Amino acid sequence: MKTINVPYIDRLDDASIESVADILTEEGDAGSIDSINWPEQYSYKPITSFRIARSTSAICIKYTVYGNVLCAVYSKDQQPVWKDSCVEFFCKRADQNGYMNFEFNCIGTCYSAKHITRHESELRTPEELQQILRYPSIGTKAFQEMEGMFEWELTVAIPFTLLGIDPENLPEKILGNFYKCADDTAFQHYLSWNPITTPAPDFHRPEFFGELILR
Repeated sequence: MKTINVPYIDRLDDASIESVADILTEEGDAGSIDSINWPEQYSYKPITSFRIARSTSAICIKYTVYGNVLCAVYSKDQQPVWKDSCVEFFCKRADQNGYMNFEFNCIGTCYSAKHITRHESELRTPEELQQILRYPSIGTKAFQEMEGMFEWELTVAIPFTLLGIDPENLPEKILGNFYKCADDTAFQHYLSWNPITTPAPDFHRPEFFGELILR
């Protein structure tokens, strides 16, 4: 099981989401989304990394991706962004049976739900989704798939309250995983931070979550 520290950075407390991106580059802890869990079926591996830290009230993640395809068909929250060029964060409290997912395409469109199981879930409300700050480096306009060499970044700030956590009483750790996928593109792939050992691609597997140390 992989472990990553989520350091508190006081400069994040009053920073704009654009400034959060710069702060994470300078001071966030680094991880790589580089596990090719199903190499015989899906061997393509875009270079994907992330930086992570926290403010008093939110967990902040900056993804950086280098790859051969770029796609952002979906521009409205709760659309199937995993079909586009997509990065994801799944997590749960250590004392929680269920889990939650936060999935973003490269223009920052978000799909998020609270799960009891993969098939028993409740979508986030528009009011909840508005609380997630997002800064996509390539802008927010939708476009069809393009092939070539592309680099893009996405920075997000997810309030602890959306994780079911009291910001004034943080647990020592939470469990989670980070993913990179693009289901409906010419270079279909399924990468993870912490390895997954299922027979076929399946990100909805909290038993393969790693540890995120909050304090």
